[in-house]
Amino acid sequence: QVQLVESGGGLVQAGGSLRLSCAASGRTFSRYAMGWFRQAPGKEREFVAAVSWSGGSTSYDDSVKGRFTIARDNAKNTVYLQMNSLKPEDTAVYYCAARRPGYAAVATTRNEYLYWGQGTQVTVSS
Repeated sequence: QVQLVESGGGLVQAGGSLRLSCAASGRTFSRYAMGWFRQAPGKEREFVAAVSWSGGSTSYDDSVKGRFTIARDNAKNTVYLQMNSLKPEDTAVYYCAARRPGYAAVATTRNEYLYWGQGTQVTVSS
């Protein structure tokens, strides 16, 4: 089992940047493919980005492609989401998620993830 704790959210003006971090417990972090999702008020939780357990493969939703970058540091048990050129429509609670251990590939749907963090709020003002 793995526990996930997100940090780095906050209030930023449109065009600004934030870096989210997700710290994972446990000694087998490198066996979990990881992802970021977000949920805006009144909307479904949606996929943002994912990274394979090695970090060698990534996937992004079209709405963030070219602006967001997902990366992981297995030595620090942490996955990051660098968010640049933020827009008001990026405002949401951002969640970190982990797939079942041993599933190495990136995944883009909620039901492929087993473990979830508590979320961190990102607010982008216009």
